[in-house]
Amino acid sequence: MTQNRQVHLKSTPENNPEPGNFEVVSTPMPDISDGEVLCKTEYLSLDPYMRSQIAGRHMSGSIQPGDLMRGETISTVVESRHADFAAGDIVRGFGNWQEYSVHSANELSAQPKEISPPSYGLSVLGMPGLTAYAGLVWTAKPKAGDVVVIPAATGGVGSTAGQLAKIHGCTVIGIAGSDVKCDYAVKELGYDACINRKTENLAEKLTEYCPDGIDIYFDLVGGETLNLVCTKLALNARVILCGLMEDYNKPTRTPGPLPGPIIGARATLSGLVVYDFEPRRGEFIEACLPYVNDGRLSMREDMAHGIDAAPEAFCRLMRGENQGKAMVKVSS
Repeated sequence: MTQNRQVHLKSTPENNPEPGNFEVVSTPMPDISDGEVLCKTEYLSLDPYMRSQIAGRHMSGSIQPGDLMRGETISTVVESRHADFAAGDIVRGFGNWQEYSVHSANELSAQPKEISPPSYGLSVLGMPGLTAYAGLVWTAKPKAGDVVVIPAATGGVGSTAGQLAKIHGCTVIGIAGSDVKCDYAVKELGYDACINRKTENLAEKLTEYCPDGIDIYFDLVGGETLNLVCTKLALNARVILCGLMEDYNKPTRTPGPLPGPIIGARATLSGLVVYDFEPRRGEFIEACLPYVNDGRLSMREDMAHGIDAAPEAFCRLMRGENQGKAMVKVSS
């Protein structure tokens, strides 16, 4: 192998991204120096926050035309010039949208051997799972009998949060964008009900399913959905603010919510940034591995194949057409 295929941003989309906003380029294989590690990308995670990077509105920085697209990966070490890693090791890091990447040792973490399949290190036992666990369990502190509402109910974070809420004895209502996704949420993930936001009246359905109000709202979308849910909170509700999916493809953010209903509910709003919980990743994996092993916690992975497929897979994600956690199997 003498070439390394990469995906660069070609142009900044104004609204929904299209495959034409990206380009696949071939670059020379990278060399490594003392203290560095050469990795072959096995799996690439595709996540909505990447759209915010493209728009220049993410805390991790912006991506400009001509830049290599960023992303978290599971990789195999090909060559190592650092004592902590050897050829054949499975590692997690930000290898980005490319077939091979070079890292300093402190940029990589060994993938626990207990994580199987390895892709789970980017999904249910990876950043999406950690986000769900940190938001629901460590921040919202669910109690048996709580009514929990989760939009983007079948995505990486939402599906994990919904299953964890059921494990903790909650009533769980999902919101999704198709009947197929709603059926999956109820029949496979164990949601008590799921609302199709495109064909059903969300306000009416939330009143029907949550007659005494919503105790926990795990917000992954922002926008008008957040504004509506905040009018239906139960006393002492907890709202976890975690994503802005409804606004990622818009040039401006949706205003709101109004403070009156939040004050009236004596609700607590908590902003969640998963990077703050990285030091507790091992604790999260230890807690959730038994759930994965006994089948109470699982994740559907929407897997594209080959680095060339990454742009279209990302655009599908941003159109809400993914079925589960969006990923790319990069290596053949």
